[in-house]
Amino acid sequence: MNKKPEEIAEAKTDAQTAENILMDFLSVVTKHRKFVSRFILICTVCTTIIALLSPKWYKSTASVFPAERADLLGGLEGISSIAKSFSSAKSLASFGSNPEIDRYLAILKSSTVLNAVIQKFDLIHVYDITSYPGENTTKELLSNVEFKAEDEGNLTITVYDKDPQRAADMANYFVEMLNKTNTEMQVQNARGNRQFIEERYEKNLSDLAAAEDSLKAFQKKFGVIALPEQIEASIKAVAEITGQLAMKEVQANVLRRTQSADNPSVIATQIEIDEFRNKLSQMNTGAHISKNEMNVFVPFGRMPDLGGEYVRRFRNVEIQYKILQFITPLYEQAKVEEKRQTPSVLILDKAGPAERKAKPKVSLYTLLSFVISTSVALFLVFSFVGMQRLQILHPERFNIFINAIRFDWFGLRWNRNAKR
Repeated sequence: MNKKPEEIAEAKTDAQTAENILMDFLSVVTKHRKFVSRFILICTVCTTIIALLSPKWYKSTASVFPAERADLLGGLEGISSIAKSFSSAKSLASFGSNPEIDRYLAILKSSTVLNAVIQKFDLIHVYDITSYPGENTTKELLSNVEFKAEDEGNLTITVYDKDPQRAADMANYFVEMLNKTNTEMQVQNARGNRQFIEERYEKNLSDLAAAEDSLKAFQKKFGVIALPEQIEASIKAVAEITGQLAMKEVQANVLRRTQSADNPSVIATQIEIDEFRNKLSQMNTGAHISKNEMNVFVPFGRMPDLGGEYVRRFRNVEIQYKILQFITPLYEQAKVEEKRQTPSVLILDKAGPAERKAKPKVSLYTLLSFVISTSVALFLVFSFVGMQRLQILHPERFNIFINAIRFDWFGLRWNRNAKR
């Protein structure tokens, strides 16, 4: 597809404009090359000298891993997961989780730890803080430390200081304070758990004793020892007596048909029948049982009431026993956790004095100074050339611009109206 002559001409014009701009840029830089080179050289050399003469800062880093604490409830049979959740031993189950990382960082940045480090190493005098020593020393310390959770799961504590040995000692002391503070918090938490579980344990013992006394009084009052077995024995006894009563009634009917009513055999059989019926009546009502007498057989007429009451009291005892089985290991675990003083973190790398300074980095300062001074030099040169061209090509606009700067200072003078 052929381009139109207008498009070709426009393209040539754009190319010539770009070429003119490039040549203009190179000509300005070449014309003022002495100023640009000297400005860059002076700024770069001064910055390098300042960096070389600045105090040297050394870096020391300590690396720690979480200490794995054994779950003493893990080997106990019959303890549910709810019981284990009360234990503070699971607080370090996963160091990689965000809450645990935040916990360690919060401890390291707390006023308790920072103030301890400040007092330990007399940082108020080390940093030469005169005004608001507490607040400003804390800010200065925080600017010289770095706490970072690495992807591998370890926590690094980095300290910058002018003394390499003090930097190493401060990093190691941060680890010591982290262990101490976290252990105190765990003991405090375990003490709260122990007090709560101890109160519940003592209440359980009291409730169990009351339930056992209630069941014992009920057993003594109604002669109930083992209700299911006693009911079974009562049913068998009643069945036996009922069977014998039926046999005697058949025998009596036969005797009445063959013998006279005054016959001793008829009278004796009738007496046995009356005794059997009396016995059944007594077993049904329990009227024959005295208050101080224990009886294996439960009266049939009172079986529903006695059964319901026995079940309720026996159930209360069983519930309290189950609670006791559940809470006793918790109570023992809480007492162990309260006394345990194991470290929270293990030292992977102990901080040592650095052999080389960490900052200032002279090469980095030199490079930054070169880049910044080059930009500033070019800005000054092109500003100067632009003002010259504006004065030559548009003197009226140049005078307006100069007067505005002279009397107004870019809007910073208060009395600019009076000057005019």
